[in-house]
Amino acid sequence: MIKQLKSKALTKASVVLLFLLGACAGTATTSTSTENQPQSLANGLPRPKLVVGIVVDQMRYDYLFRYWDKYGDNGFRKLVRNGFNFKNTQYSYVPTYTGPGHSSIYTGSVPALNGIIGNNWYDRKSGKVVYCTDDNSVSTVGSTSTAGQMSPENLLVTTITDELRLGTNMGAKVIGVALKDRGSILPAGHLANGAYWFDSPSGNWITSTYYTQQLPQWAHEFNSQKYPDQYLSQPWTTLLPIEQYTESTGDDVPWEENFSGEERPVFPHNVPALRGKDYEIIRSVPAGNQLTKEFALAALRGENLGKGNQTDFLAVSFSSTDYVGHRFGPNSVEAEDIFLRLDQDLADLINQVEQEVGVGNVLFFLTADHGAAHSPAFLKEKHVPAGVAASNIMTDSLNQYLNKMYGNGKWVERYINQQVYLNRALVDARKLNLEEVQQKVATYVLRFEGVSRAVTASALQATSWGQGMMARVENGYNAQRSGDVIVLLQPGWFEGYGGKEPKGTTHGSYSNYDTHVPLLWYGWNVKPGESSVEVEVADIAPTIASWLYIQEPNGSVGRPLQELMK
Repeated sequence: MIKQLKSKALTKASVVLLFLLGACAGTATTSTSTENQPQSLANGLPRPKLVVGIVVDQMRYDYLFRYWDKYGDNGFRKLVRNGFNFKNTQYSYVPTYTGPGHSSIYTGSVPALNGIIGNNWYDRKSGKVVYCTDDNSVSTVGSTSTAGQMSPENLLVTTITDELRLGTNMGAKVIGVALKDRGSILPAGHLANGAYWFDSPSGNWITSTYYTQQLPQWAHEFNSQKYPDQYLSQPWTTLLPIEQYTESTGDDVPWEENFSGEERPVFPHNVPALRGKDYEIIRSVPAGNQLTKEFALAALRGENLGKGNQTDFLAVSFSSTDYVGHRFGPNSVEAEDIFLRLDQDLADLINQVEQEVGVGNVLFFLTADHGAAHSPAFLKEKHVPAGVAASNIMTDSLNQYLNKMYGNGKWVERYINQQVYLNRALVDARKLNLEEVQQKVATYVLRFEGVSRAVTASALQATSWGQGMMARVENGYNAQRSGDVIVLLQPGWFEGYGGKEPKGTTHGSYSNYDTHVPLLWYGWNVKPGESSVEVEVADIAPTIASWLYIQEPNGSVGRPLQELMK
């Protein structure tokens, strides 16, 4: 890992030098506008009054321009036209999931160092699957459910929000907001003033005793308004006449999944009839993003963010796009509609934040935690190679193979995140060489259709790759938490169960449809422009650290991007 990071640093330094020398050739274009000049806060240093981090869950880069003609002028278009667009922003690791994505954005790190190797992973010591923000030592605040037993304890490094708190002697305020607990907790970090997420049984925004013993008054008042009841009283109809959704496939295709209680996955979706006894469905409709925006604005005002002597930080993640994408796929009318509606939510959020804190006083950035693949059924209809790899069949067959090789036993403890966890106690008891068994497994799984490569943990610890697919695998491997063999599928292939064709979409691969995401900077000290130079999501945190004159997170492997924005 150290050799790789040094090699990467040298490579990136060369790229930056070439970029600067060739700026006149048009690699990046910038404006000489004098708008949004730096403001001074504590110590007379030029700093913004507020940083607003926006993460859109499951947003591929091409969504910025796929629906461009239908966006308004004050959402995505405003960020692109008046801000700086890094057009080639990549995740540098695999697997690409929500927990690792939010962690990488805010730590400037990779799973190999920050420890968040998936939304869930297998813990060898306990023999159980661990969720990335699970913490049974804390309790729920804001409802009677157990959904608040969460904290950032599994995150092994600091976040940029932690460093902001440390660098201001805890004077800066940090608040995280998302429907998903992991979308709120991991960005807010270990030292946040608060992190809030949505509780489906109660319809409340909640937190945990890790942060506070009771909800602040502004959060109580927000919950008392019962916004979820208002939002779920209306059906989900298209924002525009449905015939105008020419960027999407038809409204009823075989690879879309129905809502439970629906006969067909078509508009209008009768949300009141589909609601059930709790509020879970709000996650999967545009109202979930609207609710998130309103709560974020309530936090802005309730905590007086951007009104003190230090830079504050509001981390907001919009999760409903992910739920919709998983159910309907990236080419659906539903996916297009939720992004058109999110565009309106973003416009309102930006406008109200700037009204509260002042135009030019707020630094915004927008990115995504991962992209999304096309549905295999959609690709195959278009005669593009794709398929489904059956994980359960692979695991069963692998166990039978190892039984023949080494005698009967439960050789595979778990298969998760496309990683094989071997029964190491059994390997030791049979006095076998772990590296040899790993290699046998890696060789065996190559016989399954759709598998492009299998890599052993021993190989990852003994070798360092500077770039390409294997560098992403290495950056995603954590020696204490990852499996013994990492299985990589062909582009266009999904992991499924029993070979059944999945509906909607998924993500998690090394392919660019999962790793290529937007990165837009707007507001304080940002001049309009764009760059096609490849940058990484891990560069976001050190860029903020450079602007704020604070230490970068302690696991950061990224670089500041200001030189590319001149």
